Amino acid sequence: VSDLRSSALPGPFDVSRSMFDLRSPPHRFMKRYDSLSSVPSSTSSRKDSQGSNRSLDTITLSGDERDFGRLNVKLCYVSSVEQIWITVLHCKDLSWPSSCGEHPRIYVKGILTLPKPVHFKSSAKEGCIDMEFMETFVFAIKLQSLQAVRLVFKIQTQTPRKKTIGECSVALRELSSEESSHWLDISPPSK
Repeated sequence: VSDLRSSALPGPFDVSRSMFDLRSPPHRFMKRYDSLSSVPSSTSSRKDSQGSNRSLDTITLSGDERDFGRLNVKLCYVSSVEQIWITVLHCKDLSWPSSCGEHPRIYVKGILTLPKPVHFKSSAKEGCIDMEFMETFVFAIKLQSLQAVRLVFKIQTQTPRKKTIGECSVALRELSSEESSHWLDISPPSK
C-alpha cells in the first residue's frame, strides 16, 4: 500500500501543518509546536480518543485534520488473458462535509493513469460511515503498461451535486496473479 501523505510536501515545507485536530476531545486545539519544526514540543505521538497511538505521519496537510476513512480494494492481474481485475470492496469510517447533507449518494470513481486514462465508477449508494460496494472491474491492458502507472480512487457524492470528498491511490508496479488486498487512507481531495 502506498502512503502519499508523507511525501505531499517535500523537505522543510512540513512546517505548514495545521494545529487543529478534530478527532480529539475538548483539549483538541491545545497543541504546541516548536518554532522550527512541526513536531509537538512534548512528544512525537499521542493517544487519540480510543487510546491508540497515532504518529505525526497521519496528520494531513489540508488544515482539516479529521479522518476521511479508508478504502479497501483487491487487485489481480491475469497474465494469460492480459487483464487487470479491480474489486472495490468497501469504505470504512467514511466522513464527508456537512454541506453534502446527512445521507448523500456516494460512489467510487477509479482512474488508471495511463497516457489515455481509463475511468470507471461504482454504483451510487446512500452514504453511511461503513459502505459496502463489492464491485469488480476488468480491463484488458498489457502488464508492462500498468507497472508505471497508479490507480487513483476518488470518493464522490452524486447528490445534492457532484463533488469529490476524498481520494487515494495505489501503485501498480507489483501486480501479480495472486490477488492482493489494499487498505488505502482517504485524503482530502487535491486542489
